[in-house]
Amino acid sequence: MTDTIPAWVDGALTPVDKLEAHRLGLRHKAVSVFVLRGSEVLVQRRAEGKYHTPGLWANTCCTHPGWDESAADCAIRRLREELGISGLAPVHRGRVEYRADVGGGLIEHEVVEIFVAEAPAGLEVRPDPSEVSETRWIDLHDLAADVRRRPECYTPWLRIYLERHGESIFGDLVRA
Repeated sequence: MTDTIPAWVDGALTPVDKLEAHRLGLRHKAVSVFVLRGSEVLVQRRAEGKYHTPGLWANTCCTHPGWDESAADCAIRRLREELGISGLAPVHRGRVEYRADVGGGLIEHEVVEIFVAEAPAGLEVRPDPSEVSETRWIDLHDLAADVRRRPECYTPWLRIYLERHGESIFGDLVRA
């Protein structure tokens, strides 16, 4: 089975091989999730075996929806697949579009549906080691400061989200 994602080709949404979409820098659908615990954000370090941006820190999870999959269902699925998290109700926070070089001749040109979910006390996180090498909770302001200090440690999309879209994603937490 080919790993296809919904991408725009000649103005029409078309199933395209994921790697090919990134090689060509095609505009395509994506989903990103941030899990919060008060003012803390759950971030993940991408596994070393990932085909792009291995070993870099990213938001809680992200992926591409299946052809007939809603963005909300995709967010719930990816929390389960990458981090073993279930039972959350991610809230849609808007749509972001960005284009970024992710190395190795690959370009992310994503139209991203952003979701935020609040973690209950005692949330169990069980990362899939083929996807995630480690996780940590970090205060949102400390994360933003570290991204400014050491941008090379973070994925391009996390830097973009924090620099350009923090208020629409995190609301009052950004101003606190």
